[in-house]
Order: sequence, then C-alpha cells, then structure tokens
Amino acid sequence: MGKKRVTTLSGIEEKTPSQVQEKKKKKISLPVARIYIKAKWNNTFATLTDENGNVYESISTGQIGFKGTKKSTPYAGSRVVEVLVERLKDYSIEKIKVFVNGFGPGRDSALKMLFSKELPIIMIEDITPVPFGGPTPPKVRRV
Repeated sequence: MGKKRVTTLSGIEEKTPSQVQEKKKKKISLPVARIYIKAKWNNTFATLTDENGNVYESISTGQIGFKGTKKSTPYAGSRVVEVLVERLKDYSIEKIKVFVNGFGPGRDSALKMLFSKELPIIMIEDITPVPFGGPTPPKVRRV
C-alpha cells in the first residue's frame, strides 16, 4: 500500500500532555436528588435528576458494555447503579429520593446495590403503573 503521509502546518505548536492543563470539574450542589430506576424485561436504566426533573446523569446497561440477553440480568442491573454511584462523586448531595419503575430482573439487585453504598436515602417509592380495571373475566362455558 505505501507509507501514510503526515502533513504538519507551520506556525502551530503541538503541546505535550504535561503542558495541557486539565479542567477541574465543579461540584454541583443538589440539596435533594432523585434517582429513577427503570427495570424493563430487556434492559435497566438509572437516571439522576434534581427536584424539578432536570436530568444530570443517565445510564443504561448497554452503555456499560452489556449486549443482548446479558442486559436483562440482575448483575447488569447492579452494575448500572454502581456506575451511577461512582458518578455521584461529582455532586454534593444531601438527600436522595429513589423511584423504582417496572418489573424487570435488574430491579431488586439495583436496589440492593444502592443500599450497600450507604447513601443518604430518605424515600423509596414504587411508581410502576397498575391497570385499574384489569382484564375481563372469561365467558361462561357452554356445553
């Protein structure tokens, strides 16, 4: 094939990694944060929001690296919360409210992982929608 040619522009200096200054992340203060765990049959999502619903972090099992049927495992659900807790270090949070939605396999393991991290959780609420009427009963059997 041949050599690849690298062209350089004159007048532009390249900086070494030691010369480049890294930006410091500011700690965002959230007095009350909300964590939404959405456990579906094929995936698990975890979202960090403030009281008004503004999203700060959102993670799913696919973003971590799970593919296919591995996304719907309890281990994947616990890993999602573990990654979210790692990202919580960028925020100064005083209280956390947890909202759980869905019946997926990652639901219980995600909650267990949240409890093991000893966060200031003040409330846990299940917001899974429930059908109010339910299915109609079967017709009377005719013999």
